[in-house]
Amino acid sequence: MNTADARRVLETALICTQQPLTVRELRVLFNDELGADTIKELLGQLQDEWAQRGVELVCVASGWRFQSRPEMREYLDRLHPEKPPKYTRATLETLAIIAYRQPVTRGDMEDIRGVTISSQILKQLEDRGWIEVIGHREAIGRPALYATTRQFLDDLGLASLDQLPELQSPTQGEQHPLAGLVEAAEPQAELSMDATPELPLEAPAEGAPQQPAAPSPESAASPPAPSPEAATGANDAGIGDQDAEQAIET
Repeated sequence: MNTADARRVLETALICTQQPLTVRELRVLFNDELGADTIKELLGQLQDEWAQRGVELVCVASGWRFQSRPEMREYLDRLHPEKPPKYTRATLETLAIIAYRQPVTRGDMEDIRGVTISSQILKQLEDRGWIEVIGHREAIGRPALYATTRQFLDDLGLASLDQLPELQSPTQGEQHPLAGLVEAAEPQAELSMDATPELPLEAPAEGAPQQPAAPSPESAASPPAPSPEAATGANDAGIGDQDAEQAIET
């Protein structure tokens, strides 16, 4: 099979599938006659071929897939005018803590935010498929340890947690650092932000040592080693604590 035919096979498989495909799965198309490096080279050629089109070939956490480009969303949204879900700033902050500090318990999150975290927030993120319980900390009550999922990375168009944006200190009224990614994951998403002042999100200076979160009573014991899917990002999230908890619209 020549290169052109191999690219056409890959293109057809990726367009017709509903889920991202890994390089290992794509090798099955050729009875493993093509190596992983060859497959990746062909995928790179496909990316170049689709560079000027409204659809792009990208690599996300679960594999390779075709998806519409961000600038096309304005037009595609007209096909699905239903009301999108809204995410409060409290929800985004909770998601950010889990994404950047995972695995964490609910007590860890409350220590960082300085306020009680509603069970409804965690349930919303679990129902969306963005977080999951990956174990329990060996401490009093054995609190659940939360981490993000591959679905979270796929929906945000990321291949790994390393691609999460660096946390910066927003001024009052600015969007949360994760707002843009969440908005891209949820077409037409209207992010409902709290109007009360927030303490800034602080990212450590480049090269500075990580500062651990203040331990809660339930996190006195050392947490177990995270699973491969619970690899943490390199940044530290110091989240504000003066937001008004808003009702979450689903």
